[in-house]
Amino acid sequence: MTFNSIEFVVFFGVTYFLYRLLPLGGQNLILLIASYVFYASWDVRFVFLLVLSTVVDFCCGSMIETGRLTGSKRRLASLFLVLAAFLCVTVQWDAVVFRTKPIALSVQWAKLLPTSLSGWLVLLGALALVAAANLLYPRFTSLPEEQRRKLFLWLSIGTNLALLGFFKYFNFFISSAEGFISALGIHAEFLHLNIVLPVGISFYTFKTISYTVDIYRGKIQAAQRFLDFALFLAYFPPLLAGPIDRASSLLPQLSNPRQITFKQSAEGVFLLLFGLFKKVAISDGVADSVNAIYGTSGVVSWMDVVLATFLYTVQIYCDFSGYSDMARGVSKLFGIELMVNFNLPYFSKDPSEFWRRWHISLSTWLRDYLYISLGGNRQGNRRTYLNLMTTMVLGGLWHGAAWNFVLWGFYQGTLLCVYRAFNLNPSKQVPANNAIRVLRSLVTTLFFFLLTCYGWLLFRATSLVQITTFTKILVVDFGNLTSTLPKPPLPTLLGIPLLMGYEFLEYQANKADFYRRFPTPARAALYAALIIILLMGESNAPAQFIYSQF
Repeated sequence: MTFNSIEFVVFFGVTYFLYRLLPLGGQNLILLIASYVFYASWDVRFVFLLVLSTVVDFCCGSMIETGRLTGSKRRLASLFLVLAAFLCVTVQWDAVVFRTKPIALSVQWAKLLPTSLSGWLVLLGALALVAAANLLYPRFTSLPEEQRRKLFLWLSIGTNLALLGFFKYFNFFISSAEGFISALGIHAEFLHLNIVLPVGISFYTFKTISYTVDIYRGKIQAAQRFLDFALFLAYFPPLLAGPIDRASSLLPQLSNPRQITFKQSAEGVFLLLFGLFKKVAISDGVADSVNAIYGTSGVVSWMDVVLATFLYTVQIYCDFSGYSDMARGVSKLFGIELMVNFNLPYFSKDPSEFWRRWHISLSTWLRDYLYISLGGNRQGNRRTYLNLMTTMVLGGLWHGAAWNFVLWGFYQGTLLCVYRAFNLNPSKQVPANNAIRVLRSLVTTLFFFLLTCYGWLLFRATSLVQITTFTKILVVDFGNLTSTLPKPPLPTLLGIPLLMGYEFLEYQANKADFYRRFPTPARAALYAALIIILLMGESNAPAQFIYSQF
């Protein structure tokens, strides 16, 4: 179920109707149930992993802060985990079939529960974990404070990174080490597992790690109500692809009464419309053109690589920022504010500015929980460059289990290090002549945009061989204007210049809601153009959100 599907329209309509009827406690319960249903629409087994992280980090947060968990909290967390194991893994939902024409529900009772022991292993494991945790609880409470705090901090971080590492990176590391493993006489192919990557796991893993780290650092207090924390982690608008909101901003909004204003709802509807426009009319529209070049094993020209890379630069921005816009828009309709995740990144003049504008929730997370933890810029230039490079390489690996993402991270780290090396001294005075100042700004923006585009070539490439081939074509075949790139559809060709014009005006005004100051006819024309092009774009073949794969 995605934001641009009919299923989501029905799902959101039912959820929103029930949400507006209920007080705070009921609203949170509806949102929590809806979030689990939303996540289960991808694979119901994924919900168990989400609940496991929820239970572990709720308990770890309280143990870090106070060293105590009340009996009622322990019982609720234990029951939650065991029920999730039973309902999400043990029960075989394939045995339940729902038909719409005619409306009917049939259950194959003989297949509803597994007949072999292997089908019950996760439930038995959950029961064993719950029993062990409750038996050891008195010993944990008697530990010295600092030892207890560190133990539960690392238990939280270790559990979440272990889940992320296994489901996302196990086969990657086995493949990378295949030569070494084979040299030991071990058949590496038997070590590869048929692992399904849970959607959104990279996002909610970072989200929950920041929660326990912030408690350890004394920046926030642990959540008092288990269901509030469960909603914080499972809240469906940002669940699949962010933003990665911190507990310090999101948890208070979930714990306290919310008042939905007309202005907030209007902003939400516009963000939802604008995000759909970017995703459906533009991102989905250029997907076939990009895939025609990056998905081919045939001969391509310089122009093919240039155009496909430029279109991918547009695609990934419209796809990812479009999702963030829709997530923020849906959330505003519930009276909940999510952080801004994109702020006109392609207007950046340098790599430092780019990472202040692109995927802001990730870049600030990497800064606060990785770069600063490594020492930041407090230990001299050499260590600063090492910390920058380490942060960006790991940030690249976070995006996907492939060497091109590692290379992309290395490339971004190199840009940041080179920029810092030439920017340590006070910058030269800004030219007094306005024309020269504008020209300088334009040249630096365009130059860095080209560097960004090459970075997306590394990101999109399907292999290191393709990176080498395309880079060689850019140099050796320079100026070859022959192209076999399929032309994007009309809605996309209309949508790209409209988006460029809109964002240029936003950049000039330096206000995200600049359009609200337009005269009524101009605003009406903007809304009409977005809606018309969006409706035209419905003919584009739908594509999965790029970042939901990470």
